[in-house]
Amino acid sequence: MVEEGQKAPDFCLKGIDEKGQEREFCLKDFRGKKVILYFYPKDNTPGCTTEACDFRDSLGVLSEKGYIVIGISPDSIKSHKNFKEKHGLNFILLSDPDKKVAEAFGAYGEKKMYGKTTKGIIRSTFIIDEEGKVIKAWRNVKAKGHVAQVLKEIEKLS
Repeated sequence: MVEEGQKAPDFCLKGIDEKGQEREFCLKDFRGKKVILYFYPKDNTPGCTTEACDFRDSLGVLSEKGYIVIGISPDSIKSHKNFKEKHGLNFILLSDPDKKVAEAFGAYGEKKMYGKTTKGIIRSTFIIDEEGKVIKAWRNVKAKGHVAQVLKEIEKLS
C-alpha cells in the first residue's frame, strides 16, 4: 500500500483518453505533470457517477492549476466509453480488471458494505507530484463532497 511521501507505483493500463480514444497509458508517461488519480468501484452507479461528474465539473480549475485527472475502476473499456459518453466526462478513464493497480495503491481490499465485510474497490484518491511522489492520499472517501476536499487541498499546495 502506497503512503504519502512515497513514489507512486508505476503501471500501464488500457483506457480511454479525454476524447474517447482507446489506448494504453503508463503512469511514468505523466512525469513532469501533476496527477489526481482516483479509484472508484463501478461505472454508472450513483456514488461513482456523482464523483465523476464532480471531477468533470471541476476540471477547468484543476487544469488551470496544472492537474490531470485519471479515474480507474475494474470496468471494461466498453463500459468506460458508455459512462464517458453518457455523462460527458472529460478526463482519462482506465480499466484495471484484475485490480492489480488498485491493490498496489491500497485501493482494493476488505470493506464494510451494508454491515457486511466484502472485498472490493476502496474509493480512494491520490495526488501525485511531477516527480511521481504521492503528496496526498485519501482512502474510504464518500463520493459526495470529495472533489471539494481535493480542490481545498490543491489550494493549500499552490
